[in-house]
Amino acid sequence: MKSIIILLNTTDSVKNFVGTISKYDYEMDLRSGRYVVDAKSLLGIFSLDLNKPVVLEIYANDCDELINEIKPFIVK
Repeated sequence: MKSIIILLNTTDSVKNFVGTISKYDYEMDLRSGRYVVDAKSLLGIFSLDLNKPVVLEIYANDCDELINEIKPFIVK
């Protein structure tokens, strides 16, 4: 499992993020505080507080290609 901090602070960024990660078969969750939602669910993501970064948890060992595609969303 890998955990990555990302920022999805606009509606367009959420749509682009879901479109990108939906191409992968990995299970992924987004965590904000004590709330956890399916990272591929638009409604789930919009139920989170998106004013601050959230944690993307990827349940796969080899996900380098995915990480390269979501670089614009990653918080350093």
